[in-house]
Amino acid sequence: MMTDPLGDMLTRIRNGQMARKTSVTAPASRLRANVLEVLKREGYIRGYSENSVREGVSELTIELKYHEGLPVINTISRVSKPGRRVYSKIKDLPKVSNGLGISILSTPRGVMSDAEARTANVGGEVLCQVF
Repeated sequence: MMTDPLGDMLTRIRNGQMARKTSVTAPASRLRANVLEVLKREGYIRGYSENSVREGVSELTIELKYHEGLPVINTISRVSKPGRRVYSKIKDLPKVSNGLGISILSTPRGVMSDAEARTANVGGEVLCQVF
């Protein structure tokens, strides 16, 4: 049994980029797909697709992105963990690397980046930070 599925997916992305893989796979879930959608919108990954392994079991194939041979994602880290949840009001949300990176939040309006959350004026749980 896995205690932190989102942290596992982020580690798979980090390891895949260090090994210069073109794509990595992770078990599918709605939260993971929503986080990948934000990463795709912000330009950190090429895309993702959901594939059925067998009936009732799916996996996500994540296409990693590189620019001039270097990974687009320099750091990707989990902020809110199962043992310590981190919530933030929108006015208290810090900028990641002076605004060059993003935070991904789980809000009452869905999973979104910190810029989208500021526009919508909603806070929530800070899932991870990407730079």
